Formats: sequence, C-alpha cells, structure tokens
Amino acid sequence: MKLTLIIAVLLVLALGTVELALRFFFGFGKPPLYVADTQTGYRLAPNQRTKRFGNVFAINQYSMRGEAIAPQPEADTLRVLLLGDSIANGGWWTDQSEILSQRLQQQLTALLPSQYTQVEVLNASANSWGPRNELAYILKFGTFESPVVVLLLNTDDLFATAPTSLQVGRDRAYPKRYPPLALVEVAGRFIKAPPIPELEAVRQEGGDRVGVNLEAVRQLQQLTNQANGRLIVAMTPLLREVQPPGPRDYEITARQRVTQFTEQAQIPYIDFLADFKTAADPGALYRDHIHLSPQGYTLVTQTLSSAVTRTLHATGSSSRRLPDTLLEDPW
Repeated sequence: MKLTLIIAVLLVLALGTVELALRFFFGFGKPPLYVADTQTGYRLAPNQRTKRFGNVFAINQYSMRGEAIAPQPEADTLRVLLLGDSIANGGWWTDQSEILSQRLQQQLTALLPSQYTQVEVLNASANSWGPRNELAYILKFGTFESPVVVLLLNTDDLFATAPTSLQVGRDRAYPKRYPPLALVEVAGRFIKAPPIPELEAVRQEGGDRVGVNLEAVRQLQQLTNQANGRLIVAMTPLLREVQPPGPRDYEITARQRVTQFTEQAQIPYIDFLADFKTAADPGALYRDHIHLSPQGYTLVTQTLSSAVTRTLHATGSSSRRLPDTLLEDPW
C-alpha cells in the first residue's frame, strides 16, 4: 500500500513537471485562439498574447497580429495595411519582431515621405485566408486610414473557397478555447482528427473560383479607393513553382489571369515568381512548400517597401480620415 502511494505521488510529480516544462519552455496549453465571424468566416481572437517555442504571438483588438492601435492614426503617422494569409501573419513559428509587417515597418521608416515622422504597418491576416476573407475584413473594419493597402497572396489563394467558420473549435488548427492541460494539446497531435463533412463540402466548391476571387480583389480595390487609398497586389509562388517540377498548367493560367486583371484594373502588381526563380538558392527562401524563411521575407520586404514608397510619391497620398461607418467597434 505504501509502495503504491509512493509510486502514485512520483507519477503525479513527474506529470506535473512535464506539464510545467511543456507550458513554460514550449508554450503548449495556450495556442493562438480563433473566433467564428459571419463575415470573414473566422479571424484570430482579439486581445490575446502567447508564446510558442520562444516566439511571441500577439493579437490586438482588431484581430491583427500586432499591438493595440487607435482607430485613426496621428497626423504625422503613415499607416500601411497588410492583408494576407499565414505568409503575412507569420504564424506562431515566427516571432512578433520578425513578421513581415514589422520588417516592412522598419524598412519604410528609413524611406518616409517628408509629411510623416513614423510608420505603422498593420497586419490583418489569418491562416488560410483568401481574397474573400480579406474583402470581408475590410467591409467589417475599414482600412484604418491607410493610404496604401497591400494584399499579399500566394498561388493557392487564387483557388480559395468561400469564407466559413466550420473549422473553428472543430479543427485543432483553429481552437476557440485553451485545452485543460498542455499534455492534452500534445497528445492531440498524435490522434487523427475526425473529418468535418460540412467543411469537405465547402472545399468542393465548383465554378470559376479564380474569377470569383479576382472579383473580390476588384471590390477590395473599390473600397480602398473610396477610403482615399491605393491598393497594391503582390503574389508569392509555391516552392514547386520555382524548382522542378515547376508550376502546374492551371496555375500558369491563373497567374496569367491575375496579370491581365491587374493591368485592366490599373492595380500595381508584384509577381515574385521571377525573383524567386532567379535567386541563388530558391529553396532557401522557404521554410516549407509555401511559407517563407527569413531570407524569403527579406526579399519580399525590400520589394514591397519600394512599391509602397513609389505609390505614395505617385499619388501624393497623405493620411485622410475614413467615414465613421467604415470603422466598426471590434467588440
């Protein structure tokens, strides 16, 4: 009896030690949370801060990756709004100081037009967002008086389906509450998640997805123009597009449609495909098949900062106030 008690105590102590180690050294038990949204489908839960594998992950009151902001900028502050998916967001695997918006903010600070003394690059993004999610975000919150809005896409985004919240709280990649223990979260990684039949139906969306997503970009441009801003569209390629086997035929066709669309709509467009293909080591620009490495972010940052600066000079943009109806209370 005494031996059993000793073993039980030692087991509890061991599990407690593992639990604390998983929490404090790896950040398990406090994953980034999501909320369902009837407009955007889902977005990162506002006002959260966590640390995963040593990387700080902070979300402000508008579900942006960044610190809290005022609805309107100071008169001497240049705002740039970055819209995107996990590439723009950086994910928990990228520290807050290393995400694309922070890199772009630092780069633009050295290139400020004379009417500004500081820069804010806002990061409205979430994993697997597509153009329709990003359009819905602008319809919900506005552009925050940003004279330049940058829409960062990747090739897969051209085929993105309609916004849905079906995965929130059901797919472990989109949790809506913290697990009871860090051990529970870790164990969940070794258990195959059950399929979500309704979500599979959404993923089978037919019709001209590319056309529907380009229409979302057109509407996004219209809203940006109405808010006295200018839209820039940029697209990063998948790893297979810059290395053998190369892009698939339908991807080539979709990219051609984007080029034609942006030319007709007079939207500044940056296609990173050629730059990535001609890099000394294209593979070094990626951390996996789609997400960028620090070297990849450096290349994108340099190009985007030049594009933003050119756009500001070309339009003579200055900070202007948005109609109050476009700034919705985040609560």
